[in-house]
Amino acid sequence: MTEENKNSQLDEVQRQLLDRLAKSDTSGFKQLLVGCRNVNFVDDNGMSCLAHASFKGNREAVQLLLDMGADINLNQHGADYTPLHFAALSGNAHVCRQLLDAGIRPGAINSVQRTAAQMAAFVGNFACVETINNYVTRSSLEYYTQLHGQQTEPQIPPSLLQSFHAFVTDINLHPVRIALNVQSLGLLRILGNLRKTLALMCEKEMQKSHDINELLAFKFHYQGWILAELIRCEEQFKAQHKETGEANKSDFLEMFVKRVLKENKLGQLDYVEYTLRECAREFPVRECTIFRQIALQLGSKDAPPALTILRNAINGMRGFVDEASYCSTCGAEKPDKKCSKCKAVQYCDRECQRLHWFMHKKSCARLLAQSQFQSQPQAKGAIDTAELREELAKLTA
Repeated sequence: MTEENKNSQLDEVQRQLLDRLAKSDTSGFKQLLVGCRNVNFVDDNGMSCLAHASFKGNREAVQLLLDMGADINLNQHGADYTPLHFAALSGNAHVCRQLLDAGIRPGAINSVQRTAAQMAAFVGNFACVETINNYVTRSSLEYYTQLHGQQTEPQIPPSLLQSFHAFVTDINLHPVRIALNVQSLGLLRILGNLRKTLALMCEKEMQKSHDINELLAFKFHYQGWILAELIRCEEQFKAQHKETGEANKSDFLEMFVKRVLKENKLGQLDYVEYTLRECAREFPVRECTIFRQIALQLGSKDAPPALTILRNAINGMRGFVDEASYCSTCGAEKPDKKCSKCKAVQYCDRECQRLHWFMHKKSCARLLAQSQFQSQPQAKGAIDTAELREELAKLTA
């Protein structure tokens, strides 16, 4: 045993647990954890096991520790970094979400007076910034699953609380992703109530006497506005198929998606631009900073697309040129699939590719031809014999 180990307050199992985390040996960590009776210990620097797992961005290890009762507030080192600070520095947004769901305080500051979101922004981990800043506790949403006043039923059924929470806290603000989330989370049947609830949440946030979160208020307004467009699309779809009655209940979603993704001759999304400008114009509180900021940018010369402006206003401006790739359908970051023909556009999954095909089929062949041309070796120019003789003469001189 080394001198350092002799002076340490950790036992052998605890030291090995931290060593496995440091080496990203999750399998070995899990095996050792079985024999650990108390996961609430700190190393010689006052850093907890949960903080170590968070700093490594080890999603599985973090969940195991939380399930075993790890204290999210255990912190004995001088810099006052919480596990959320370490997760934010790791760049793993999933770990940030795990800690937030466990009840950690996102507003806690460290010794340099910075929150976890501010530290993440400083090192360019923008997905972590967005995850933290968009977070709403599930307990704060329970209010809308309860009866109030003369209500005969709550705005949101208690059985859908988890789905409602997932919908509200999602960081992808693309209209297509919002529509797909409504479908995948089982919220289609309460579209009207969901829209009303978001309007109430926006109003409630802006009426606070202190700690007003304008960004969340505008986000709730924006999500509600997209849902209103979905409802309008559903009504039009039902009217068109009233006589035949052949369409499925969720077919109006595809109608909405096609409206969103339809490009004009310049490749611009006219429907999205008009809809989001109307959304901003109808924000109920004109005196707040976020409204003035958005209005100024929308009215500027050569303004970027409205979706970019609103996304930056809610999620925050990214500090340097963003080279990340996005799904051509729903805007999700870092999609892992490409069009099998042209390889030029990317998608989350086969469903996103299917939804975008009505637009992509018009350009797929052209993009494929461009790709093949660029991959071909460039033909060499004709040899200048006079220049060649001159060079040979120099060499033999």
